[in-house]
Amino acid sequence: MTDTTKYRFNHSMLRVKDPQATIKFYEFLGMKQIHHMDFPDNKFSLYFLAYDDKNSASTGAHWSDRQGVLELTHNHGSENDPNFKIANGNSDPGKGFGHVCVAVDNIQAACTRLEEAGYKFQKKLSDGRMRHIAFALDPDNYWVEIIGQNDSEKTKDVKETDTGSYRFNHTMIRIKDAEKSLKFYQETMGMTLIRTNENPDNKFNLYFLGYPEGSPATQAHREGLLELTWNYGTEKDPNFKYHDGNAEPQGFGHIAVSVDDIDKACARFEEKGVSWKKRLTDGRMKNVAFVLDPDGYWIEIIQNERLKKSNL
Repeated sequence: MTDTTKYRFNHSMLRVKDPQATIKFYEFLGMKQIHHMDFPDNKFSLYFLAYDDKNSASTGAHWSDRQGVLELTHNHGSENDPNFKIANGNSDPGKGFGHVCVAVDNIQAACTRLEEAGYKFQKKLSDGRMRHIAFALDPDNYWVEIIGQNDSEKTKDVKETDTGSYRFNHTMIRIKDAEKSLKFYQETMGMTLIRTNENPDNKFNLYFLGYPEGSPATQAHREGLLELTWNYGTEKDPNFKYHDGNAEPQGFGHIAVSVDDIDKACARFEEKGVSWKKRLTDGRMKNVAFVLDPDGYWIEIIQNERLKKSNL
């Protein structure tokens, strides 16, 4: 048997042009590089970043035994190509993935710190009607939502921010059919629906799902959440399709779930009738699989190495 309560929404993968510039940005947000893999024959490298401070949610844990990890994929040489550009997922023809989100202690102070460092914003706190969230832009123009762990009214006069308290809260993807996606992520992937935010006036709903994670004070103190954004009516259009990020134009690559026993987990997925991008037995990499969700987004399945040792 495989126990879905032991699964982790481990990471989200983004392709990047210049890893040095991107790592610098996320390190400024308080993340640390916790794992690194080079594939010189295939000319790409992977960088895994996460919050690893003394007050972080998974301090010192193996990279596969965490939630809230960011994987950066760098194809060698892209940093020297003036024509190379990442699709950030928020405009056609590459619309699908929306953003990653960091929850901070004092949102006004955190945004001021980013702005003073010269980083750009898609939306500042003072823009529009929603004055409690902001969207920073990373070096590839991916949107990074900034939300507050504390009431923004109570932090407006606070001048300090501690990046050691930050959390990689969620990853947002757009979905065509809410009913199908919610059923898939709950029944097939084993996630729990934590919160629904209905916006009938603007004709969209937001759904937040995740795996069990201790007893965080609030949703904003969590890591490893998946936000599904559904725009009303898309499910009725037979020609409507979101971009999975892996066809051109490329950007976002996949989300990843680490499991207690990868062989048994994949056997369960097979029984559930999932669509596969890659089975464990396909190709040379026999230690990873890729499931497709109802919109064709890739979900990497990896072994939680700590749980593998406990299963022996």
